[in-house]
Amino acid sequence: MQVVFLNTFEKIGENGLTEQAQLSICEQNGVWSVIWTEGQSKKSDKQLIWFEGGSWEEMMTAFRHGTAVQMGEGYSPIIRDLLDDRRANDGVGNLYSMVQCYGELHANQELFEALREWRRAVAIADKKSAYIVATNRMLWMISAFVPQQLDELLQIPGWGETKQAAYGEAVLQITRAYEQSTSFPLNWVAETLDPKVYTKWLFKLKENKYKAQMDKQLEKRQLLSAIADGVSLEELQEKLELPRRELMERIEKLETEGYDMEPLIERELEKMPEAEQLLVWEALHSEGDRYLKPVLFKVYGEEAVQGKPLDLLYDRLRLIRLRYRRTKAEAV
Repeated sequence: MQVVFLNTFEKIGENGLTEQAQLSICEQNGVWSVIWTEGQSKKSDKQLIWFEGGSWEEMMTAFRHGTAVQMGEGYSPIIRDLLDDRRANDGVGNLYSMVQCYGELHANQELFEALREWRRAVAIADKKSAYIVATNRMLWMISAFVPQQLDELLQIPGWGETKQAAYGEAVLQITRAYEQSTSFPLNWVAETLDPKVYTKWLFKLKENKYKAQMDKQLEKRQLLSAIADGVSLEELQEKLELPRRELMERIEKLETEGYDMEPLIERELEKMPEAEQLLVWEALHSEGDRYLKPVLFKVYGEEAVQGKPLDLLYDRLRLIRLRYRRTKAEAV
């Protein structure tokens, strides 16, 4: 086994003594391993294998995720910037994230729930996703700092003039029912926030980020395996517990990444007459392949699609579009 990367980590333990660990990336016959080893003697060594497999991308994500976890626990690497952890000791960017951290750690749960209920009602009325109205992190900060005036609300990171114009007064009607125990502007946060708590929070963000990437990579592997096993779209949706539209978007992304989706396309289009497939192909050529509704109306007629199984029709259009785009790309 060849060691291609090795770094030593250190932290001060509860007894005041320095604890060491080593992080290594190894390769053997195309198989990558990420290994975390704690202790300085063979008797005390504790070894954890964070990853073992052939994917460089998955290996690097596991490496970054594990590193973020350990650095959040107080370990510092001798070789720095493993997670591109560059940040200024002061400045707007640093204060911005400190305010976010303080807001999450000191949120008023009752006020947060009131703001979340307001957000839910707005999202329903405006037919928007709740996170577009305001993210949880934004609501946590509002509940922690309890702005009473418009200029104070505007100091909440990420709020901005657009949200201010649309929702400012409505939010203040909620926050004014609660006592403000801190002050604006929020420069005092940088001096109040415990540096160790802030650092741990930063690494928790990175840990969550890489964990999400690992989950996506696992889902991708499961999807590719299921497609290779001849699983249908309906079975894939049940297996992965994904909404149909989201599943089709994942399949389209795999196609753009160079994976062969043709076996799946063939299986799903077996019951679709070739003449109908040809009409779709011609409509993609004449109407363009960006939007599918014009293609749908071109092939079936705007009135004729009423009462038809639109989900099935759109699935088939999207699968044929994959072939169409692949053919166009190969012709270039």
